[in-house]
Amino acid sequence: MTAATLIPQNSKTLSLEDWLENPPEHTEWVNGGLVEKNGMTLKHSKIQNRLGRQWANYQESSGQGGEVYTEVPCRTQKQGRSPDVAYLTPELVEEYGDAKVLPRSFPLTAEIVSPTDFAEDVIAKAEEYLQSGAEEVWLVFPENRWIIIVTQDSKQIVASGEIARTQKVLTGFSIAIDELLG
Repeated sequence: MTAATLIPQNSKTLSLEDWLENPPEHTEWVNGGLVEKNGMTLKHSKIQNRLGRQWANYQESSGQGGEVYTEVPCRTQKQGRSPDVAYLTPELVEEYGDAKVLPRSFPLTAEIVSPTDFAEDVIAKAEEYLQSGAEEVWLVFPENRWIIIVTQDSKQIVASGEIARTQKVLTGFSIAIDELLG
């Protein structure tokens, strides 16, 4: 996740339905307005790419199938979001693979937290994903070298020197924190 800036609306207010029909790149639709995702750094991009590649390699090698995406739009119960990294199961790929916007949260989602993000906003976003169909959310904190893994029934912090493991989705995936964030 990167810091967000509200985009001023001039002549026309973009509705959630408008955003869902044609979401502008690097935006989300939050609390009634268009928000630009900014704050992307080289480190953020590197981690996003690395995690996406690792999830994709694992889903292929493990035979679990599905698809891994980066910055792809989805609809939560109230908002339009674009998670940094997301995994869609084979069943959901079959059902929604050609949709412009996934009409629910991805089962496995990761947000890369930037130094300008507020903790309350990041945690609220994870809860929003979980309330909209996600089974597992990874909040990646590059500066602290932490990953917080959140599911409906658990929250765990994995730190430098430890191994992060999926809990509910993409079963069996693991990665060393230092390998991901190094």
